[in-house]
Order: sequence, then structure tokens, then C-alpha cells
Amino acid sequence: MSAPAPAAVPPLPYTLIATDLDGTLLRPDDTVSERTRQALAAATAAGAAHIVVTGRAVPWTRHILDALDYDGLAVCGQGGQVYHAGEHRLLTSVTLDRQLAGLALSKIEAEVGPLFLAASRDGLEGEVLVGPGYRVHEGPLPNVMIDDPGELWAAPLNKVYLQHPTLDDDALALAARQVAGDLVGVTMAGEGIVELLPLGLTKATGLSLAARRLGLTAKQTVAFGDMPNDIPMFAWAAHGVAMANAHDELKAVADEVTTSNEDDGIAAVLERLYGL
Repeated sequence: MSAPAPAAVPPLPYTLIATDLDGTLLRPDDTVSERTRQALAAATAAGAAHIVVTGRAVPWTRHILDALDYDGLAVCGQGGQVYHAGEHRLLTSVTLDRQLAGLALSKIEAEVGPLFLAASRDGLEGEVLVGPGYRVHEGPLPNVMIDDPGELWAAPLNKVYLQHPTLDDDALALAARQVAGDLVGVTMAGEGIVELLPLGLTKATGLSLAARRLGLTAKQTVAFGDMPNDIPMFAWAAHGVAMANAHDELKAVADEVTTSNEDDGIAAVLERLYGL
């Protein structure tokens, strides 16, 4: 009598898990809860891949990934950079056309008045240059204060950050998109973070490149996020999960809304999907 056939292993619901960092994977203190760590570890042990997808450029992301012992691919700079965390190596990088960005800024300022500016330089060691008036979020992030705004344009850039003295982020992003959206990409990545990017560049751009390197596709992907800059990623992925703390624009296009980043929202979904 032959031995019974081994029980079939059910297929994974998704073989790629894409997570934003701030407001999603990270708690407010830039840590990941033990429950979420365990859920991600169990899902990856079962065969799924995990890719971090963040608006932060590589220099503002590396310390976070190192602290998490993360050694996979990370999509940084709103999709402009694919970074190998285990090898500390930048695999791809897309830079902003500085002439187009300057023209876009002129058009935006003609519409809304003077702006406060910062800019992220390209590369593994790229600094964030901060111009007069720009409000920097607290934290151990590398930035250099400058007095001459002309210094912003002296080297290749990933992105330019905009702030306005009176307009809120939604209004500023809308105005910028309306008058300069044919020159540059405009996205809002968090409180006080409106960005100008290379036209057509989104998190989905970088995620599709990183997924291709792993032999994975959009149909195999579940994505987690919290801000409007995650909308293209949700459109690309098979299933988009917004955090409870997410911006209303993202919740409107999400396939589901989970609990907040402080309440293990990622873990709650992974435990359900993967039977953990």
C-alpha cells in the first residue's frame, strides 16, 4: 500500500508585500512593533517577498533599514531610486531636470507667491539642502541649511520640496499641479511635504522595477500606505490597504482600510491573509 500523498500547500494570496514606511510600517518613534515584525517574518518565511517603498531618499532611509535588519530591495525617493539594503548599493536612480524644475517653480510662485524650498541631492550620500524659511521635521535626518537658494541647483537632484507661508499642503499641491503639472510631477508625501519630481515618476514606477528584479508582478502584490503619494502604488498593485490614519484621498481608492500604524495595521491584515 502506497503512502498517502502529502497535503497540498495552499498558494500564497500574494507573493509580494509592499509597505510604505512613515505612517504605515513605522510607528511615530520610527520603530516597528514586534507583532508587525513577526507577521512580516512569517509571511516571508512562507515564500512572500517584502519591499519597502518610501518617499524618503536613500540617505534618509538607510538608518531605518539597518535598524530593522532589512536586507532586501527598497524603493526610495518616491520611486526614483531602487536600493539594495543588504549590499548598501544604489541600483537605479532617476534625477530631476533642474531646468524644468526651475521653470515649474517660477510658474507656481507666479500663481501662489513666494515659496520656501528644500532639495534632495542624488546619490547614497546625497544631502538635503534646506533654504530660508523651510520648516524641517524633527529627527536624525541629514540636512544642510543654506542661505543662498541658488545652491539648491548646484548638483543633480532627486526632488524639490515646497512649503507655503499660508496655504495648506492640499491647496499647495493642487495649485502646483494645475500650473506646472505638464513639467514636473507633484505629490504630497506627508504633513508639510509637497514635492516636485521628474514627470511621470511615482512609487509605482520604482516598485515595478524592483518587482521585476524578483520575477514578481502587480497581480501578485498587496500594498500598504497612508498618503496621496501611495495612490499610484495602489493602482498598480492587486490589493491596496490604507491605514486608519491615512489621508482621505488614499482611503477613497483603497481596497480596504486597516487599523493605524500605531495599532499594528499591517500585522492585522497579514495575519488574516496568510493565516498566521
